[in-house]
Amino acid sequence: GQVILKPNQITCNVVIGACGKSAVWHNASALLMRMPNLFLERDTISYSTAITACEKGVRWQYALALLATMRQLLLAPDTISCNAAMSACEK
Repeated sequence: GQVILKPNQITCNVVIGACGKSAVWHNASALLMRMPNLFLERDTISYSTAITACEKGVRWQYALALLATMRQLLLAPDTISCNAAMSACEK
């Protein structure tokens, strides 16, 4: 029979990270934005991973926008998300 796999928060975070390592930040951000449609909660790890992908893609504006969105959603930015956003601004 056919196996049907359902994504979960962890698998989405891993894919977001893989997109960042492959320098396809736009796919990382698209998945982050799609997570609620999949009934998956975006957490600090999700945003931090997407911000890191933006840093690697030299998209500082988007990294800062994601950081601001975290605060609007009452998600506390962690050291990783703040450092990645600062690093994106340096490039």
